[in-house]
Amino acid sequence: MHIVILGGGTAGWMAANLFAKHWAPDQVRISLIESPAIGIIGVGEGSTPSLKHFFEKLDIAETEWMPRCNATYKLNIRFSGWSPASGVNSYSHPFFSQLDSFTQDAFFVNCHTRRLGLAVNTTPEDFFINGVLAQQHKLPMPASNFVFDMQYGYHFDSHLLGSYLAERAQQQGVLLRRETIVNVHRQDMGDIAALQTESGEIIAGDFFVDCSGFASVLMQNTLGVKFQSFKDNLFNDSAVVMPTPIAKKIPLETHAQALSAGWCWKIPLTNRFGNGYVYSSDFISQEQAEAEFRAHVGARDTDECRHLKMRVGQLESHWSHNCLGLGLSQGFIEPLEATALHLVQTAIESFIDYFTQGNFTVQERNRFNKDIHERFTRVRDYIVAHYKLNTRNDSDYWRANRDNMNLSDSLLHILDTWYRCGDLAAEIHRQQLSSHFGVASWHCLLAGYGAFPACAPNQPGKGDHYVEQKISQKLQSWALNFPAVNT
Repeated sequence: MHIVILGGGTAGWMAANLFAKHWAPDQVRISLIESPAIGIIGVGEGSTPSLKHFFEKLDIAETEWMPRCNATYKLNIRFSGWSPASGVNSYSHPFFSQLDSFTQDAFFVNCHTRRLGLAVNTTPEDFFINGVLAQQHKLPMPASNFVFDMQYGYHFDSHLLGSYLAERAQQQGVLLRRETIVNVHRQDMGDIAALQTESGEIIAGDFFVDCSGFASVLMQNTLGVKFQSFKDNLFNDSAVVMPTPIAKKIPLETHAQALSAGWCWKIPLTNRFGNGYVYSSDFISQEQAEAEFRAHVGARDTDECRHLKMRVGQLESHWSHNCLGLGLSQGFIEPLEATALHLVQTAIESFIDYFTQGNFTVQERNRFNKDIHERFTRVRDYIVAHYKLNTRNDSDYWRANRDNMNLSDSLLHILDTWYRCGDLAAEIHRQQLSSHFGVASWHCLLAGYGAFPACAPNQPGKGDHYVEQKISQKLQSWALNFPAVNT
């Protein structure tokens, strides 16, 4: 079988590498067509821990790929200014590791206790090892005799990562074609038969993967797959980006700072910070956004910005006929929480499983589409909650987000359970949401925003599991097994 991938970038080359790893050369031949005329966005990007598993599957050591991509470790995402009226200036959403199984129940109980009006500690990063390591500026690599599995993400230059993965895939037998595609040929039954290059060459294939970005050349333009917009749920459609000099002490977390009509990311690479202001053009002009962004990052007049447009939503079908959409061509749920590559990787790995189970036919296509569509939808709900729960009152943008009632039943049930002091873990289990954002993530978001009633006037002076179970002492003790950065 000949699989033809249209478009490189991170999504295309991730697919090429995983296909080559999973299927033997006598099963599948892989070609990737990359246009020499199309540039790569190449901003600083962050990941979830799924990228760690990606490199482990490919047997690629961190010491090999990270220096090539100016990559750093990512333990947390820190949110600042999203819920000022609750008294929370900032909070951290740590990635969860094996050690956290010893402390997370205390966090969950404290969140329930706080919803009942007791004044107890509900600061997320105080209960999880990555939160403590980020505060202490320590790497997530414990001593060899400290045998607990650690999970973490990375920050990296997405252009360099795409280039590295391209080199790796070609070493595994993937054929790179640098061509501009001008026409797509279809079979009588509607499947894609071949791609035609600018020079007139016909590149035939049995299965095609569309990684052509927002252009969605194969999925939307050729096969006519409809796009389901999330505009009613998520308002942001634009971004302005710029690098700034890296600090002497490189943080181990992504920073998401709320601004007047969106938020600004700050991603530390080894050589620079990647910064970007994600905003809604319905509430602020491009010129206003750039001026606010420049003031926020302290840019000089000579520093150049780039402006990007985003289309937030997903395809109604991620696999149509004999074609799979991946990356921006299949959908995008803005950069908050770094879900883009996570969803790409999930789609690739699920496709490999379903395609193999179906003996390289469309037998499992409907199951795959249902699975991936559900994942996009549930990730959207988690991102929507960040905006819905904001307590800012300084602009129409934030008020409109808070007043937005275009919420799914799933999200409404979660919020109702929380505010009624119900069992959030049981509700997430009932909805089978743990494969998207699980119990700990929802607790971090809701507690981090300070989504609690006022404290009761009479406090019993006990019931704080953070204090009574000596969570701080445990985490501080465990942290002794981890090295400081640059040691």
